[in-house]
Amino acid sequence: MGYWVLKALLTPLFRFLYRVRVEGLEHVPPTGPAIIACNHVSFCDSLFLPLVLRRRLTFVAKAEYFESRKTAWFFRAMGQIPIKRGGGSASLRALDSAAEVLDSGGLFAIYPEGTRSPDTRLYKGHTGIARLSLRCQAPIVPAGMLGTREVQPIGRLMLRPFQLVTVRFAPPLDPARYADRADDPMTLRQLTDEVMFEIRNLTGQEFVPQYAKRKDPEGIPAVESSEVIPAAAV
Repeated sequence: MGYWVLKALLTPLFRFLYRVRVEGLEHVPPTGPAIIACNHVSFCDSLFLPLVLRRRLTFVAKAEYFESRKTAWFFRAMGQIPIKRGGGSASLRALDSAAEVLDSGGLFAIYPEGTRSPDTRLYKGHTGIARLSLRCQAPIVPAGMLGTREVQPIGRLMLRPFQLVTVRFAPPLDPARYADRADDPMTLRQLTDEVMFEIRNLTGQEFVPQYAKRKDPEGIPAVESSEVIPAAAV
């Protein structure tokens, strides 16, 4: 209930404050399990993406966000659920939490890069998205977010109004053709790379064939390599 109430309140406000353009919305399945795979350039990506969709969208978030009553309601209302507690790595627990959403026929969102881009480029995707898609036999809908970095640059708390935000969706990628090789690491990488190339085509971002790194202890973003592949080169 909180999700739809918050969306009903925020949607007209965001539509008034921002020029929001949506392209390819017909590619998002109206029912059944599906994964939205989006680039990640700003914290407010998680605000704009649910607002343009007609279906409830769910993310997973660190359990710590739900330990305080002051913040738990907001994260739940924004469609986020805590990573399942228990044994195993955080990534495996996140997959378990996401699988529950998909197994119930829900729409799940993930940022394959694993963190926000430190410099607006698109980075190599983690294979968890492919593993999740094959495990649940859920199609992956690539999505491209443009303009949110100008709305809320990294490190800025307040959102800047009157900016243009564009959200683009590509046709779903069906994991069925990989079903007989679901446990093959090369298959996971191939499907993940296919998703990232579709995202790059939607956004026009330069692609970096390395994982993005989080900020170092001094707060300076770092990546494993400066090598880039221009969007038009592949």
